[in-house]
Amino acid sequence: MSKTKVYQSLKEFYPFYLSEHRNTTCRVLHFIGTSLVVLSFLGFLISLNYRFLLAMPLLGYGFAWLGHFFFEKNKPATFQYPAYSLASDFLLFFDLLRGRESFKSE
Repeated sequence: MSKTKVYQSLKEFYPFYLSEHRNTTCRVLHFIGTSLVVLSFLGFLISLNYRFLLAMPLLGYGFAWLGHFFFEKNKPATFQYPAYSLASDFLLFFDLLRGRESFKSE
């Protein structure tokens, strides 16, 4: 049985996270989910309707997990590293927004 690596920082974790997101469709689904999370949060701030907050994890994780289970065909890192994974979702979002392509598979 292989031993799972223990990451000590987000900087150390992010390259692993990117290696688990090589599929373009998976990355696009993550981008859509994170975009909807941001829009839901803004909707909450504008309306103070708590339903927007309740929708955030469903939207974010729903799109991301579809990408993993059906396209990337791997287990989301969220299950083992929830905080690093959430932070990495936003790093990936901003990388994609800026058109940063250095994380593509070699």
